[in-house]
Amino acid sequence: MYMYQASVVMSIELRSEGTTTITTEATSIMSDESRSLRSVYTEAEEKRTAIESSAYSNSSTFQENLLAAIHLYEECVIIANRVALFSPNESLEDIATADLQFLLLNYHIAELILRINGQQHRKANLQRAQQTYERYLKQLDQYDILGKDDAALLEQYQDSPNTFSTASTVDAAARRDAKIKRFRAEKALKQKLEYMRRNPSVLQNDEAAARELHLTELAFCTHQTFQALESVGQELHILSLAPPSPPPDSTTHLPQDARERNGGRNPDPSTARLDAPLSHLSAGMRGPLLDTKGKPLRPFTLTSKRQEFANGVFRPDHSLPTMSIDEYLEEERKRGGMIEGGGPQSAVKAQVDEDDVEAADRETMKAREWDEYVEVNPKGSGNTLNRG
Repeated sequence: MYMYQASVVMSIELRSEGTTTITTEATSIMSDESRSLRSVYTEAEEKRTAIESSAYSNSSTFQENLLAAIHLYEECVIIANRVALFSPNESLEDIATADLQFLLLNYHIAELILRINGQQHRKANLQRAQQTYERYLKQLDQYDILGKDDAALLEQYQDSPNTFSTASTVDAAARRDAKIKRFRAEKALKQKLEYMRRNPSVLQNDEAAARELHLTELAFCTHQTFQALESVGQELHILSLAPPSPPPDSTTHLPQDARERNGGRNPDPSTARLDAPLSHLSAGMRGPLLDTKGKPLRPFTLTSKRQEFANGVFRPDHSLPTMSIDEYLEEERKRGGMIEGGGPQSAVKAQVDEDDVEAADRETMKAREWDEYVEVNPKGSGNTLNRG
């Protein structure tokens, strides 16, 4: 950058003498920097294409290529800043069509950072990707490239980045409608990009079509950015609730009592226990249960039947009976669910004790009342419909 400024000053001093040699040299230096940016960007794109076509994201080769691609994109950002490729004083019309692709540098960096493996630095990588996404959106916002809905989402994200969501979290119906609307808009942008990329001859002959392709790609990547910011915020929230990781010594050394049982020696791996002591398993369950606002800080179970649950671990899959058949029948009889009488036993008449005078009188009165009823109501007297 300083060489370029010095060359311009020298060209101004020599212009009065009618010399234009230094001016040509300044133009050559600027074109060399531009070619350098394009060559590095081309190499970065080739790396990214190879990464996306790879199916083994956990391999060491994949991770090395991933870090190399991130380094190349970051080098592109440095070169673009050094040559002042984008300026806040310019508008979208001032950017050349061939330079619109460089607005995606921060987007590609953030997208690749999220694919880095490693749980130890996961939180730092998430925060780094979040900041890179923010720089990408702010750069688009400076040139008024964001649409009305995307600008509103950016403002909403800046107000509360930790609880950001692309749809309303209050009304379920409104949230569903917003999700469907953004999905359809993203699908339309994707189809438009595929159609324009299938016709490269049109883009070569028409600069307006090529410019529209770059702007459509920016709109599509902006949709992806807001979805990624929502996912990153949710993952950061989950990581903030996770218990602190144990110190390295606790994972590499055995407990003191295990060494004492083996005479100070490490036990044989073939006979060592696979389950850790309860104190080790509950390392992340210590501390207060709720914070000052009543928010849970760790998982918990509302029960006092711990021993009962422990005894039922090796029970059969089906439900075992809780009472015998006699107990069940007795319970049903108490609830009135069983009808007494009926069956062959109902035909057996009870024998009246002849010595019991009161019981004999009751049976006699019952027989007399039945005889009187039969005399007053002869058989068939109630059938008034089928008389001949």
